[in-house]
Amino acid sequence: MTSTFNVVARYRTKPGTTEEVLKRLGNMAAETRNEPGNVSYEFFRGVEDDRNIVILESYRTPEDFDLHRHSQHFLNIGAAHIIPELESRTVSTYETANTPGEAPGPREGRRQGREN
Repeated sequence: MTSTFNVVARYRTKPGTTEEVLKRLGNMAAETRNEPGNVSYEFFRGVEDDRNIVILESYRTPEDFDLHRHSQHFLNIGAAHIIPELESRTVSTYETANTPGEAPGPREGRRQGREN
């Protein structure tokens, strides 16, 4: 049995910054999806309150997430431009025990037609 390291980040943007944060998250997602240890990276804008953003990330190991947090794109996009535009930010981590056939491994099960 293997496991997946999952991250749930909840952002609340400062007034007037949501569109720019979402644009930069798109850039961050594209870069992160190319990391060898990344399984998935998705983000969602709140329906009831569009200043709320949820990011769902999965990595093969906790070490892969740590490498992500020290990557050039995280430092240049996330730390330098996204985080300063947030009113609040929480990050929680979870581990999923994967049994055969339960969850895709890295690069498996990606949606067809989506650019990496």
